[in-house]
Amino acid sequence: MGTSEGAGPQLAGVPRRGAPLWLRGRELSPGRAAVMAVVNRTPDSFFPAARAQDTDAALAQVAEAVQDGADLVDIGGIRAGRGPRVGPAEEIDRVVPVVQRVRAEFPDLPVSVDTWRSEVAEAVAAAGADLINDTWAGHDPGVVGVAGRRGLGVVCSHTGGAVPRTDPLRPQYRGVGLDGVLQDVLGTVSRAAADAVAAGVDRRSVLVDATLDFGKTTWHSLHLLRRTPALVDLGYPVLVALSRKDLVGESLDLPVDERLEGSLAATAVAVWLGASAVRAHDVRATRRAVEMTAVIRGDLPPARAVRGLA
Repeated sequence: MGTSEGAGPQLAGVPRRGAPLWLRGRELSPGRAAVMAVVNRTPDSFFPAARAQDTDAALAQVAEAVQDGADLVDIGGIRAGRGPRVGPAEEIDRVVPVVQRVRAEFPDLPVSVDTWRSEVAEAVAAAGADLINDTWAGHDPGVVGVAGRRGLGVVCSHTGGAVPRTDPLRPQYRGVGLDGVLQDVLGTVSRAAADAVAAGVDRRSVLVDATLDFGKTTWHSLHLLRRTPALVDLGYPVLVALSRKDLVGESLDLPVDERLEGSLAATAVAVWLGASAVRAHDVRATRRAVEMTAVIRGDLPPARAVRGLA
Protein backbone atom coordinates (compact mmCIF):
# COMPACT_ATOMS: atom_id res chain seq x y z
CA MET A 1 0.00 0.00 0.00
CA GLY A 2 1.16 3.50 -0.82
CA THR A 3 0.02 6.79 0.59
CA SER A 4 -1.26 9.60 -1.62
CA GLU A 5 -0.57 13.20 -0.66
CA GLY A 6 -3.14 14.57 1.76
CA ALA A 7 -4.95 11.25 2.21
CA GLY A 8 -4.81 8.19 4.43
CA PRO A 9 -3.45 4.80 3.35
CA GLN A 10 -4.30 3.99 -0.26
CA LEU A 11 -6.46 0.88 -0.54
CA ALA A 12 -5.40 -1.70 -3.09
CA GLY A 13 -7.28 -1.28 -6.36
CA VAL A 14 -8.49 2.24 -5.56
CA PRO A 15 -7.26 5.02 -7.88
CA ARG A 16 -4.89 7.52 -6.32
CA ARG A 17 -6.51 10.60 -4.84
CA GLY A 18 -5.50 13.89 -6.39
CA ALA A 19 -3.44 16.53 -4.67
CA PRO A 20 -5.46 18.45 -2.07
CA LEU A 21 -6.62 21.97 -2.93
CA TRP A 22 -5.31 24.78 -0.77
CA LEU A 23 -6.73 28.30 -0.71
CA ARG A 24 -6.23 31.10 1.79
CA GLY A 25 -3.46 29.10 3.46
CA ARG A 26 -5.58 26.07 4.33
CA GLU A 27 -6.59 22.78 2.80
CA LEU A 28 -10.19 22.61 1.66
CA SER A 29 -12.26 19.56 2.62
CA PRO A 30 -9.58 17.16 3.89
CA GLY A 31 -10.40 13.57 3.00
CA ARG A 32 -12.77 14.28 0.10
CA ALA A 33 -13.22 16.34 -3.02
CA ALA A 34 -14.21 19.97 -2.48
CA VAL A 35 -17.62 21.05 -3.75
CA MET A 36 -17.53 24.29 -5.76
CA ALA A 37 -20.99 25.87 -5.97
CA VAL A 38 -22.00 27.63 -9.18
CA VAL A 39 -23.35 31.16 -8.66
CA ASN A 40 -24.18 32.89 -11.94
CA ARG A 41 -24.71 36.64 -11.75
CA THR A 42 -26.20 36.46 -15.21
CA PRO A 43 -29.70 36.68 -16.71
CA ASP A 44 -29.07 33.96 -19.31
CA SER A 45 -27.22 31.01 -17.74
CA PHE A 46 -27.83 27.77 -19.67
CA PHE A 47 -29.48 26.37 -16.50
CA PRO A 48 -32.33 28.76 -15.64
CA ALA A 49 -32.39 27.81 -11.95
CA ALA A 50 -28.85 29.15 -11.59
CA ARG A 51 -29.60 32.65 -12.89
CA ALA A 52 -29.23 35.57 -10.50
CA GLN A 53 -30.58 38.86 -11.84
CA ASP A 54 -28.92 41.07 -9.21
CA THR A 55 -26.51 41.05 -6.29
CA ASP A 56 -29.17 40.22 -3.70
CA ALA A 57 -30.29 37.19 -5.69
CA ALA A 58 -26.70 36.05 -6.04
CA LEU A 59 -26.16 36.40 -2.29
CA ALA A 60 -29.25 34.31 -1.67
CA GLN A 61 -27.74 31.60 -3.88
CA VAL A 62 -24.49 31.79 -1.93
CA ALA A 63 -26.30 31.49 1.40
CA GLU A 64 -28.20 28.44 0.16
CA ALA A 65 -25.01 26.88 -1.16
CA VAL A 66 -23.27 27.37 2.18
CA GLN A 67 -26.21 25.83 4.02
CA ASP A 68 -26.12 22.87 1.63
CA GLY A 69 -22.43 22.24 2.25
CA ALA A 70 -20.42 24.10 -0.40
CA ASP A 71 -16.71 24.38 0.28
CA LEU A 72 -16.27 27.35 -2.06
CA VAL A 73 -18.38 29.34 -4.52
CA ASP A 74 -17.63 30.16 -8.16
CA ILE A 75 -19.17 33.46 -9.27
CA GLY A 76 -19.63 34.11 -12.97
CA GLY A 77 -20.72 37.26 -14.77
CA ILE A 78 -21.03 36.01 -18.35
CA ARG A 79 -22.69 32.99 -19.87
CA ALA A 80 -20.02 30.62 -21.20
CA GLY A 81 -21.84 30.02 -24.48
CA ARG A 82 -23.19 32.32 -27.14
CA GLY A 83 -25.25 35.31 -26.07
CA PRO A 84 -25.36 39.11 -25.91
CA ARG A 85 -22.00 40.80 -25.63
CA VAL A 86 -20.90 41.64 -22.10
CA GLY A 87 -17.92 43.98 -21.93
CA PRO A 88 -15.30 44.02 -19.17
CA ALA A 89 -16.91 46.98 -17.37
CA GLU A 90 -20.30 45.29 -17.27
CA GLU A 91 -18.75 42.02 -16.11
CA ILE A 92 -16.99 43.88 -13.29
CA ASP A 93 -20.23 45.62 -12.33
CA ARG A 94 -21.94 42.25 -12.08
CA VAL A 95 -19.38 40.27 -10.09
CA VAL A 96 -17.43 42.70 -7.89
CA PRO A 97 -20.40 43.66 -5.66
CA VAL A 98 -21.14 39.95 -5.16
CA VAL A 99 -17.54 39.21 -4.18
CA GLN A 100 -17.56 42.14 -1.75
CA ARG A 101 -20.81 41.01 -0.13
CA VAL A 102 -19.67 37.41 0.16
CA ARG A 103 -16.40 38.51 1.70
CA ALA A 104 -18.32 40.61 4.26
CA GLU A 105 -21.09 38.12 5.07
CA PHE A 106 -19.17 34.85 4.74
CA PRO A 107 -15.60 35.82 5.68
CA ASP A 108 -14.30 32.23 5.83
CA LEU A 109 -15.79 31.10 2.52
CA PRO A 110 -13.29 30.84 -0.36
CA VAL A 111 -14.47 32.73 -3.45
CA SER A 112 -13.68 31.84 -7.05
CA VAL A 113 -14.56 34.03 -10.02
CA ASP A 114 -15.17 32.56 -13.47
CA THR A 115 -13.50 34.98 -15.91
CA TRP A 116 -10.97 34.94 -18.73
CA ARG A 117 -10.22 38.70 -18.56
CA SER A 118 -7.23 40.10 -16.68
CA GLU A 119 -8.96 43.41 -15.90
CA VAL A 120 -11.82 41.52 -14.27
CA ALA A 121 -9.34 39.31 -12.42
CA GLU A 122 -7.61 42.43 -11.07
CA ALA A 123 -10.91 43.93 -9.90
CA VAL A 124 -12.14 40.80 -8.14
CA ALA A 125 -8.74 40.24 -6.54
CA ALA A 126 -9.03 43.71 -5.01
CA ALA A 127 -12.54 42.83 -3.84
CA GLY A 128 -11.33 39.73 -1.99
CA ALA A 129 -11.52 36.78 -4.41
CA ASP A 130 -9.30 33.76 -3.76
CA LEU A 131 -9.31 31.90 -7.08
CA ILE A 132 -9.61 32.75 -10.77
CA ASN A 133 -11.43 30.09 -12.76
CA ASP A 134 -10.16 30.81 -16.27
CA THR A 135 -12.32 28.44 -18.30
CA TRP A 136 -10.96 29.77 -21.60
CA ALA A 137 -7.44 28.40 -21.30
CA GLY A 138 -5.36 31.55 -20.97
CA HIS A 139 -7.04 33.45 -23.82
CA ASP A 140 -5.90 36.56 -21.92
CA PRO A 141 -2.34 35.71 -20.81
CA GLY A 142 -2.47 38.48 -18.20
CA VAL A 143 -4.83 36.50 -15.95
CA VAL A 144 -2.13 34.24 -14.55
CA GLY A 145 0.05 37.27 -13.78
CA VAL A 146 -2.76 38.80 -11.74
CA ALA A 147 -3.14 35.57 -9.79
CA GLY A 148 0.58 35.42 -9.10
CA ARG A 149 0.92 39.05 -8.00
CA ARG A 150 -2.23 38.99 -5.88
CA GLY A 151 -1.66 35.62 -4.22
CA LEU A 152 -4.71 33.97 -5.78
CA GLY A 153 -5.16 30.45 -7.06
CA VAL A 154 -5.91 29.79 -10.72
CA VAL A 155 -7.64 27.13 -12.81
CA CYS A 156 -5.68 25.99 -15.86
CA SER A 157 -8.16 24.77 -18.46
CA HIS A 158 -8.28 23.37 -21.99
CA THR A 159 -10.44 24.42 -24.94
CA GLY A 160 -8.51 22.99 -27.86
CA GLY A 161 -7.91 26.51 -29.16
CA ALA A 162 -11.55 27.59 -29.03
CA VAL A 163 -12.01 31.26 -28.21
CA PRO A 164 -14.36 32.57 -25.52
CA ARG A 165 -18.09 32.12 -25.95
CA THR A 166 -17.91 29.85 -28.99
CA ASP A 167 -19.33 26.36 -29.42
CA PRO A 168 -17.26 23.50 -30.84
CA LEU A 169 -17.74 22.43 -34.45
CA ARG A 170 -16.20 19.07 -35.36
CA PRO A 171 -13.09 19.53 -33.16
CA GLN A 172 -10.25 17.18 -34.04
CA TYR A 173 -7.05 16.28 -32.19
CA ARG A 174 -3.88 14.63 -33.45
CA GLY A 175 -3.14 11.16 -32.17
CA VAL A 176 -4.52 7.65 -32.15
CA GLY A 177 -8.24 7.48 -31.45
CA LEU A 178 -9.59 9.41 -28.50
CA ASP A 179 -6.19 9.51 -26.81
CA GLY A 180 -5.39 12.44 -29.09
CA VAL A 181 -7.62 14.73 -27.06
CA LEU A 182 -6.15 13.35 -23.83
CA GLN A 183 -2.60 14.11 -24.91
CA ASP A 184 -3.62 17.61 -26.01
CA VAL A 185 -5.26 18.23 -22.64
CA LEU A 186 -2.29 16.93 -20.66
CA GLY A 187 0.18 19.01 -22.64
CA THR A 188 -1.90 22.18 -22.47
CA VAL A 189 -2.75 22.13 -18.78
CA SER A 190 0.68 20.96 -17.64
CA ARG A 191 2.34 23.86 -19.49
CA ALA A 192 -0.23 26.32 -18.13
CA ALA A 193 0.22 25.03 -14.59
CA ALA A 194 4.01 25.34 -14.82
CA ASP A 195 3.59 28.91 -16.10
CA ALA A 196 1.28 29.70 -13.17
CA VAL A 197 3.81 28.44 -10.65
CA ALA A 198 6.54 30.45 -12.40
CA ALA A 199 4.28 33.53 -12.14
CA GLY A 200 4.12 33.12 -8.37
CA VAL A 201 0.95 31.08 -7.82
CA ASP A 202 1.22 28.55 -4.98
CA ARG A 203 1.45 25.12 -6.62
CA ARG A 204 -1.17 23.83 -4.18
CA SER A 205 -3.61 26.44 -5.52
CA VAL A 206 -3.12 25.62 -9.21
CA LEU A 207 -5.99 23.46 -10.45
CA VAL A 208 -5.99 21.61 -13.75
CA ASP A 209 -9.27 21.07 -15.58
CA ALA A 210 -9.90 19.07 -18.77
CA THR A 211 -12.85 21.46 -19.25
CA LEU A 212 -15.43 18.99 -20.51
CA ASP A 213 -17.67 20.19 -23.38
CA PHE A 214 -15.40 23.15 -24.18
CA GLY A 215 -13.84 22.55 -27.60
CA LYS A 216 -14.92 18.90 -27.40
CA THR A 217 -17.51 16.45 -28.60
CA THR A 218 -19.39 14.32 -26.09
CA TRP A 219 -17.16 11.38 -27.07
CA HIS A 220 -14.10 13.51 -26.18
CA SER A 221 -15.57 14.53 -22.82
CA LEU A 222 -16.56 10.99 -21.84
CA HIS A 223 -13.07 9.73 -22.68
CA LEU A 224 -11.46 12.48 -20.63
CA LEU A 225 -13.69 11.70 -17.67
CA ARG A 226 -12.61 8.05 -17.80
CA ARG A 227 -8.97 9.17 -17.95
CA THR A 228 -9.13 11.47 -14.93
CA PRO A 229 -6.22 9.54 -13.32
CA ALA A 230 -3.93 10.84 -16.07
CA LEU A 231 -4.65 14.40 -14.89
CA VAL A 232 -4.18 13.33 -11.27
CA ASP A 233 -0.73 12.05 -12.18
CA LEU A 234 0.33 15.59 -13.13
CA GLY A 235 0.50 16.32 -9.40
CA TYR A 236 -1.86 19.30 -9.24
CA PRO A 237 -5.37 19.43 -7.76
CA VAL A 238 -7.85 18.31 -10.44
CA LEU A 239 -11.11 20.19 -10.98
CA VAL A 240 -13.95 18.40 -12.78
CA ALA A 241 -16.81 20.59 -14.01
CA LEU A 242 -19.61 18.57 -15.56
CA SER A 243 -22.77 19.61 -13.73
CA ARG A 244 -25.77 19.44 -16.12
CA LYS A 245 -23.48 19.82 -19.15
CA ASP A 246 -24.21 18.55 -22.63
CA LEU A 247 -22.06 15.45 -22.10
CA VAL A 248 -24.69 14.39 -19.55
CA GLY A 249 -27.65 15.55 -21.61
CA GLU A 250 -26.49 13.84 -24.80
CA SER A 251 -25.53 10.64 -22.99
CA LEU A 252 -29.06 10.31 -21.60
CA ASP A 253 -30.98 12.38 -24.17
CA LEU A 254 -32.28 14.72 -21.49
CA PRO A 255 -32.85 18.50 -21.28
CA VAL A 256 -30.82 20.56 -18.84
CA ASP A 257 -33.46 20.53 -16.09
CA GLU A 258 -33.49 16.69 -16.02
CA ARG A 259 -29.73 16.09 -15.79
CA LEU A 260 -29.27 15.86 -12.02
CA GLU A 261 -28.99 12.07 -11.71
CA GLY A 262 -26.60 11.82 -14.63
CA SER A 263 -24.49 14.64 -13.20
CA LEU A 264 -24.28 12.89 -9.83
CA ALA A 265 -23.29 9.58 -11.42
CA ALA A 266 -20.56 11.26 -13.45
CA THR A 267 -19.41 13.22 -10.39
CA ALA A 268 -19.09 10.03 -8.35
CA VAL A 269 -16.96 8.52 -11.11
CA ALA A 270 -14.73 11.60 -11.20
CA VAL A 271 -14.25 11.52 -7.43
CA TRP A 272 -13.60 7.77 -7.46
CA LEU A 273 -10.89 8.40 -10.08
CA GLY A 274 -9.19 11.04 -7.93
CA ALA A 275 -10.71 14.47 -8.61
CA SER A 276 -9.83 17.07 -5.98
CA ALA A 277 -12.79 19.40 -6.61
CA VAL A 278 -16.11 19.25 -8.44
CA ARG A 279 -18.17 22.17 -9.72
CA ALA A 280 -21.90 21.82 -9.10
CA HIS A 281 -25.25 23.52 -9.46
CA ASP A 282 -26.95 21.09 -7.04
CA VAL A 283 -24.81 21.45 -3.95
CA ARG A 284 -26.60 19.32 -1.35
CA ALA A 285 -26.96 16.30 -3.62
CA THR A 286 -23.41 16.68 -4.91
CA ARG A 287 -21.96 16.98 -1.41
CA ARG A 288 -23.69 13.74 -0.42
CA ALA A 289 -22.51 11.95 -3.56
CA VAL A 290 -18.95 13.16 -2.96
CA GLU A 291 -18.95 12.07 0.68
CA MET A 292 -20.42 8.65 -0.11
CA THR A 293 -17.79 8.11 -2.78
CA ALA A 294 -15.05 9.17 -0.35
CA VAL A 295 -16.30 6.65 2.21
CA ILE A 296 -16.36 3.86 -0.39
CA ARG A 297 -12.83 4.80 -1.46
CA GLY A 298 -11.69 4.63 2.16
CA ASP A 299 -10.73 8.30 2.29
CA LEU A 300 -13.32 9.01 5.00
CA PRO A 301 -14.87 6.80 7.67
CA PRO A 302 -18.64 6.39 7.81
CA ALA A 303 -20.30 9.18 9.78
CA ARG A 304 -21.95 6.47 11.91
CA ALA A 305 -21.30 2.73 11.81
CA VAL A 306 -23.30 0.78 14.41
CA ARG A 307 -25.00 -1.90 12.33
CA GLY A 308 -24.10 -5.31 13.75
CA LEU A 309 -22.16 -3.72 16.59
CA ALA A 310 -24.94 -2.77 19.01
